[in-house]
Amino acid sequence: MSGQKDSPHQSGGKPETLPLSKGIAYAIGQLGWATLMMIVNLQLVYFYIPPYKTESGPVIEGAETVFPIFITQASFFIVFNAIMLITGSGRIFDGITDPLIAGLSDRSRNPRGRRIPFLMYGSIPAALFCFLLFVPWVPGESIWNIVGLLVIQFFFFVSITMYVTPFFALIAELGHTPRERLNLSTYISITYALGIIIASQVPAIAGQLENALQLEAVAAFQWAIGLLAVLATIFMLVPVFIIDERRYCVAQPADIPIMQSIKECLANKNFLPYVAADFVYFGGLSIIMTGMNYYVTVLVGLEKEWVGLVMTIIVLSSFIWYPLVNILAKKFGKKAMVLLAFFIFCLPFGGIYFLGRLPIAAGAQILIVGTLASIPMAFLGVLPNAVLADIAELDALQTGKRREGMYYAARTFLQKMGQTIGLMLFA
Repeated sequence: MSGQKDSPHQSGGKPETLPLSKGIAYAIGQLGWATLMMIVNLQLVYFYIPPYKTESGPVIEGAETVFPIFITQASFFIVFNAIMLITGSGRIFDGITDPLIAGLSDRSRNPRGRRIPFLMYGSIPAALFCFLLFVPWVPGESIWNIVGLLVIQFFFFVSITMYVTPFFALIAELGHTPRERLNLSTYISITYALGIIIASQVPAIAGQLENALQLEAVAAFQWAIGLLAVLATIFMLVPVFIIDERRYCVAQPADIPIMQSIKECLANKNFLPYVAADFVYFGGLSIIMTGMNYYVTVLVGLEKEWVGLVMTIIVLSSFIWYPLVNILAKKFGKKAMVLLAFFIFCLPFGGIYFLGRLPIAAGAQILIVGTLASIPMAFLGVLPNAVLADIAELDALQTGKRREGMYYAARTFLQKMGQTIGLMLFA
């Protein structure tokens, strides 16, 4: 990384255009944190509310569970269970920390920049606490395991937010034109999808470790998550060491108080419709992602190794649409393409109802639904980040206040509320 003389915002110069290699380095950071988040989203409910198993064939009720029971499976107020309440409270807390971290990042005067130092401090703790979420404090069912989940969740969400919120704010700062911001959004959408693939391999990796090392199911699952957490840490640190924020961003620390910044962001008439749509989308996506283990092993009765295969096919199928997303967005506009993607998203949602009911092979059923889901996932993985970067940039031009972090924090807060509601509806 270059020295202080390379800092254009201090010398009054124009920031440099981010080269492709640095754009890829930035996107690799997303690969890391997406892997951690998707491990939690895909595997936490599966680990603490394990399905039943048999020696072969589909899982059936009354058999032994895939993992031992670590927390109560009882329902509260008819529809709520312990893991739902734990994860829901974690998401709410996570959403509250978003604007706090964003405010600190927007106001930072760190000589290395407003964002990169936060990425550095958040990466290793996020990976560590992701792993510890799957290490119960007490063998067997115990209230202490619930306490442990609540405590570890607290530290995990603080750490991951410290990374993710400043990370997203960099889109508007590293991308100096709408085209550059759209390209960055495309890069990180690809690595986010790859993170889904990596996280979905936990059951398959655990199965291999269980057989090769003669491990118990829980230990094999924990080893698989630990290995992926280490890999995710390496990915998250790539932009920290590769990107010199001072060369490619104009760092103008915001001096307005956090609450005032939040109010002004929410008063932006272009921002409210955006976050409302984002809220609904992530609620639906949470239902699909959280339930994938169950759709595969319970509804269509396939082995758990199919989960990773199905998720991989979904993500690879979405890659086919990525070039088209860029072309259509530039020709017809981002808004029209987002609306089209929402309409298409209804198809896989309706298809979930028919899983296990159709007179075709089980694998074909889940793959049809997954392939349909890949189309809107491609469009909605790329375009919303680019749209928000444009909103934040326009606001900066109109007001003279650069608060990209706060815009992404407000968006992330409602995004996580959508995920929480989706999780509750599923669980």
